[in-house]
Amino acid sequence: MTSWARRELWLIRHAESAWNAMRLWQGHADPGLSARGVAQAEALAERLAGMRIEAIVASDLRRARETARIVAAGLRLEPSHDARLRERDLGSWSGLTTPQIAGRWPEQLARLRARDVDFRPGGGESIRQVTVRAAAFFRELALRPGPARWAIVTHGGLIRALRPDRATPIANAEAVRVTLGELLAACEPEAITTIGAAAAERL
Repeated sequence: MTSWARRELWLIRHAESAWNAMRLWQGHADPGLSARGVAQAEALAERLAGMRIEAIVASDLRRARETARIVAAGLRLEPSHDARLRERDLGSWSGLTTPQIAGRWPEQLARLRARDVDFRPGGGESIRQVTVRAAAFFRELALRPGPARWAIVTHGGLIRALRPDRATPIANAEAVRVTLGELLAACEPEAITTIGAAAAERL
């Protein structure tokens, strides 16, 4: 395995936002952290303190930026931001609750839960589009010299798109450890295509 492929990444879902607390679907909406989310981010910084993380980059959405700022302060790092790490765009579903979506678009919600890789909830982004967007960032990261251990503060939808083998939801302020090589393998077109097929088999 080449040196860039061995780079260690911690994929971190942002801490609880105000909309998470209200159980609203977010997408590209931009709420900040709740008081509980601030405490979660502080606890995360403590958990990561011994991991020898050398760099931290976050989605440019406020809930990720605020999480990254707290974590970076604990690790004595300066966070950077990249819009390619944003949450999946949920279009008109943003700001709604699950019961509201289920009541208006039950068939579309079923397609999302089946992980149809080409379904665009609310006219937003498909899993395939999210993965292509994120892959551009990670391929660029592979070309950068420097840090071998990165914290990537992003969103649950993006992490699930990149880690389709994950059977349980990604909790707020949870960190999923992977190598850059593993992540880029999951971004290959054939890997993306198998996501929906594997999900369908589990239904």
